[in-house]
Order: sequence, then C-alpha cells, then structure tokens
Amino acid sequence: MRVIAGIYRGRRLKGLSGRAVRPIPDRLKEALFNVLRPRLIGARVLDLCAGTGAVGIEALSRGARHVTFVERSRIVIAQLRQNLAACGIREGIEILQQDAARALEQLGRRGEAFDVIFFDPPYASELYEAVLERLARTPSVLAPEGILIVMHHAKRALAARYGEFERVRQLRQGENVLSFYARRDAEAAATSRSVDADVRACRRSGESISPKDVGAADGALRGAISSGEWCLMMDEEALR
Repeated sequence: MRVIAGIYRGRRLKGLSGRAVRPIPDRLKEALFNVLRPRLIGARVLDLCAGTGAVGIEALSRGARHVTFVERSRIVIAQLRQNLAACGIREGIEILQQDAARALEQLGRRGEAFDVIFFDPPYASELYEAVLERLARTPSVLAPEGILIVMHHAKRALAARYGEFERVRQLRQGENVLSFYARRDAEAAATSRSVDADVRACRRSGESISPKDVGAADGALRGAISSGEWCLMMDEEALR
C-alpha cells in the first residue's frame, strides 16, 4: 500500500499479513479520491472500520483537516499508529478503539458532524445493516452536504435509501463496489459545483472508462462518462 497523492505522496503503508484486514486496492482508492477531491480541503473525515488507515491517511495527505479513525482491533490499531508515525502525522487525528455502531452513537452524543464518512467493514460482516441503520437514526453525524461511502462486495445488495440518505452513485471494480449516499438535494448542489473540475482533470489525464463500468452514476456524471471524459481508473470487467 502507498499514499497516492498529496503531502505524503509515495509513503509506504504497512498492512497485516494473515489477518482479516482487506485494504482498499490502490486503483480503486485513486478512483475514490478523484470523486472526493473537491470536498477534501479542510474536511472532517470519519473512517469507520479503518483498518491500518489507508483511506484516512490519504484524506489527510490531500488536505482533510481532521480524521477520526474507528477500529475495534487493538492489534490493527497498533499498525495504524505505526503508519501514522511513518508519515509524521501527529495532529488532526483521533483514534477510537470501538465497534463502529457504538462509535457512531458516541459521536452523535458529542455533536460531531463529518463532511465525509467512509465505511469499509469485512465483506462478510453483519455490521453493514447495523451501522447504516444507526446512521439513519443519527443523520446529524453527516454534515448537511456530506457524503457517505460504503465499500462492499458486488454480491451484497445494499438498500437504495437509509433514512435521509439516498444512494446517488456507485463505482465498481471487479468484485469491489463503492456506494455513495447523500441527501439528494445536497448532492445535486455539490455535483453541479464539482463535475466541471472533475472533467477538466480527466481531460488532463487522457483516461476514460465506459458507462458500463459505473453502476448508478447520477445524471451529470453519466453525461461526462458518455462523452469519454470521466477518468476513473476502473477495470473494464462488468459486474455479473
């Protein structure tokens, strides 16, 4: 694993071999952060089931103001701390050794609100519904124009809506899926501000993907994809 871009670009991050920790693949992580780029500067990020910290550290590298890492395993947290230290990250972080659902309850009581929430439990975990239902009951944890991203296996069907949060797009790579949830009106406003910047970035990179590689893209993104300008580095394999 490595940090792809930003002030910690190129730093190597260590995982835990032989343990049930599944880091996000670098190519999918790059696609994720292409989407998040307009939101990250100064953002507050919640990394649920953070593992060894690849997503949260990437967010800090790209300008996030603060990341709260939530991870239940003491051994995994020890490696997360080592990765933070290897990048020289000492400020703008909080580490909670807790179950994700309980952490959400605690953060809600504290009045915390995050611009980006990333949730990536083990694919076979029963946490998916528990955490997403908890978010539905505690919507204030996600800022008004915030975005929730859930990483899951292609064979796991998530609901199109959890409380106020509606699925607004999906990115797919092989068996891995990123489902994006937001308050619909807020997402429409955010998309209208950011899609031009994303398309300009795609033109610079010269890369594109086919519409079949993206699941439920919203209208603005689908238009960009159809024009050959949307540069998410996805495998061309369609989900079966």
